[in-house]
Amino acid sequence: MRGCIAVVLAALTLPAGSEVAVSPGPRPVARGTGGAVASPHPLATAAGMRVLRNGGNAIDAAVAVGLTLGVVDGHNSGIGGGCFLLARLPSGEILAIDGRETAPAAATRDMYLDADGKPDPAASRTGPRASGVPGSLAAYDHVLRRHGSTDLRSHLEAAADLAARGFRIDAKYARRIAAEAAALRRWAGPASPLFRADGKPLAAGDTLRQPDLAITLRAIGEHGIKHVYGGEFATRVARWMRENGGVLTEADFAGYTIKQREPVRSSYRGHGIVGFPPPSSGGVHVAQILNILERFPVPDLDDVARTHLVAEAMKLAFADRAHWLGDPDFVEVPAHLTSEAYARTLAGRIDLRKATVVEGPGPAAQTGESGDHTAHFTVVDPQGTWVACTATLNTSFGSKVVIPGTGVVLNNQMDDFSIAPGVPNAFGLVGAEANAVAPRKRPLSSMSPTIVLRDGEPVLTVGAAGGPTIISQALLVVMRHIDLGLPLEECVRRPRFHHQWKPDRLTIETALPAPLREALTRRGHDLAPREAIGVTQAIIRNPDGIFTAVSDFRAPGRAAVAVPRKPEF
Repeated sequence: MRGCIAVVLAALTLPAGSEVAVSPGPRPVARGTGGAVASPHPLATAAGMRVLRNGGNAIDAAVAVGLTLGVVDGHNSGIGGGCFLLARLPSGEILAIDGRETAPAAATRDMYLDADGKPDPAASRTGPRASGVPGSLAAYDHVLRRHGSTDLRSHLEAAADLAARGFRIDAKYARRIAAEAAALRRWAGPASPLFRADGKPLAAGDTLRQPDLAITLRAIGEHGIKHVYGGEFATRVARWMRENGGVLTEADFAGYTIKQREPVRSSYRGHGIVGFPPPSSGGVHVAQILNILERFPVPDLDDVARTHLVAEAMKLAFADRAHWLGDPDFVEVPAHLTSEAYARTLAGRIDLRKATVVEGPGPAAQTGESGDHTAHFTVVDPQGTWVACTATLNTSFGSKVVIPGTGVVLNNQMDDFSIAPGVPNAFGLVGAEANAVAPRKRPLSSMSPTIVLRDGEPVLTVGAAGGPTIISQALLVVMRHIDLGLPLEECVRRPRFHHQWKPDRLTIETALPAPLREALTRRGHDLAPREAIGVTQAIIRNPDGIFTAVSDFRAPGRAAVAVPRKPEF
């Protein structure tokens, strides 16, 4: 299915396959049988592994991981946020469970414009008007009831015990608290457990105990998710919102429903690629970029030509993202974006000799947010269930709002809408009318849980955290494994790069070799170095049946298998 185009290759600056790896540090890779888990926190991975070893399936384990992350990685995800869960069942059925947040019924197109009609991005990012109705809990409950073998209460109790008992925060968590301390004092309150008794933010090594969150989790276990979607929790949120200028109501929570979507299916060099559909942009644009790359002899290119090519393909896809993508219940997302014919058209716009300016989308601002916000986790069991789930509050600590007495951090997902045409969100992404604010609408996302099939069977799953770079991270792992034949740990470890059209600059990790950087600059790329781009989690089933689980070396996560083949490291 590879298309043919004429290309001119510039002189090769680096020999093919000479990419230089990021120093791995002490982060784990695990190999073995009996199931595998990879997540951004060791305690969450341990929770999932306990479920697998006690006879639960990957769905059960994934819910345990997700709820635990809401306790130990609560600046990134939790029951106050949303998620996309992609799963492949032993029967071959693919599930795409949309637990994305929804805008309140009182939301309006211009709710983030000030009295002068000017956009007020701060209002969509922090405080009472920044939150949509959270959906993670509803998604976990839905998938567990239909495809799990355990009940939600047992997982909630385990998470509640951990919240009450406490855990030592790492340096990353401490940095997040310190960075958001002013907003957290205002919206979570100075008595928040995120602060010491003297008012200073918790430091690395301090124990974080969350008694209010433990009470909330146990109440959900006792009363079911109706405690959140129409019960006491919803009442507390609505009362606080009325008192503080927000618009979320009890009716918004009572009216929330998860959506079962049809996954995005495509192929790449003989492999099936399964991604998440809109309101995720991830599945569409991972498929779109791979379709473009299939028009080129990627395995035969040197590092300079290959990096340049992928960056140019990213640029074209993100231009389309800005214009066409939105909630499919409100707008029609063009089906041709993932077609081979359209990929041939876009491929024809790429010049392998130099960077091109993409003026806009195909036919039919730089900001301060650059971290690994969001949490991806993945689980595989020996019966053949594969789960890839990405959960998020959006930016660090979401809206910074913690409703008194609940311990739950509310998301700031309203910022993922286009609050006004051309106005960038916290990640520098711009949007158009397709992603405008509307009542009960779901904002566009970059979350990209992905499953790769060979001969119809799952062989690889990958996903990431890091705003729009999630798409690039998932893409690079798939491309490096299929085109370069690299082991999974190398696919994750090697330096990353990312282009999102606007701003017109190529973000690169500082570990990218200097000769490669210089060559990219000569081709016309404006480089923006960053120490690290996102956090990836992935699992692969090797030809011998052994699983390799990888938790990104850039963050303090953990990979584990039920029956190790070799010592974990």
